[in-house]
Amino acid sequence: MDIANSEGKTRRDFLNSIIGIGLFGWLLTIIYPLLKYIVPPKMREPEVKTIAVGKVDDFKPLSGTIFKFGNKPGILIRRADGEFKAFSAVCTHLDCTVQFDEKIKLIWCACHNGKYDLNGNNVSGPPPKPLTEYQVVLKNKEIFVQKET
Repeated sequence: MDIANSEGKTRRDFLNSIIGIGLFGWLLTIIYPLLKYIVPPKMREPEVKTIAVGKVDDFKPLSGTIFKFGNKPGILIRRADGEFKAFSAVCTHLDCTVQFDEKIKLIWCACHNGKYDLNGNNVSGPPPKPLTEYQVVLKNKEIFVQKET
């Protein structure tokens, strides 16, 4: 004798459904925390507009230094005439960090031998465009670099 309701469903079908729902819920409680752990939350970086780099007397002519501008590197160059220039130190080719090369008196990217002049313009190599320039402000012999607004 088969015990079935009017729609043809048995107790076995009901129990299979309950077990399936429970198994799905259990898997979800395991997988969801793992996914939240693996995929980090998206957080905005605080916007940095101005940064103090150092004192004027700390930099000799034809020298350069790398500094942090938020989470990106920047480069401050003191040209032969004493003028300061600041740029993003991220190469426009493949996002490598550029540096000042005192021997060739250019900004140089070591990744693929890209070169920029002291105005940030690309001179040779694969970089497709100039470096992003920042504004340099001198106050009381202190050097500040800020993004142009």
